[in-house]
Amino acid sequence: MTDDDRDRAAESAAADESGDEPTRVVAQGTFDLLHPGHVHYLEEAAAAGDELHVIVARAENIAHKPDPVLPDAQRRDTVAALEAVDHARLGHPEDFSVPISAIDPDVLVLGYDQHHDEDDVAAMLAEWGIDCRVERASPLESDDEILSSSGIRERVLERRAVELS
Repeated sequence: MTDDDRDRAAESAAADESGDEPTRVVAQGTFDLLHPGHVHYLEEAAAAGDELHVIVARAENIAHKPDPVLPDAQRRDTVAALEAVDHARLGHPEDFSVPISAIDPDVLVLGYDQHHDEDDVAAMLAEWGIDCRVERASPLESDDEILSSSGIRERVLERRAVELS
């Protein structure tokens, strides 16, 4: 257990003793081929509250981009290993409201490049009876790091093509 983990545990215990619930934050995404942009997103989300809950999308539910390279459980376990993450779980196979409702977050943080509109997400949460603030994470700026899973895939394919020629 790191010092940060101990600090978070102490804060949670103090909140429990005072009768106050810890501020629960939700972040969600595919998290395929984890990269510095993902880490930045999750660290920013963790800073928005006391407990960071991450919902990792199941491959079967991802329709807006290519299928993940890594299996669902491996992506979840990799995310769970990050210091900023308190809890990681896979999304529900049929109804993405199920894990969000179970967590009952105070804050939901969207990734800077996620295709969801903050106001639409807030309205959807309100329909589910969840009183939750919706925020968007800032982008990570870098000139020398690959900050997208698709960028990593492209780099691998380019280098493999050179090796095979």
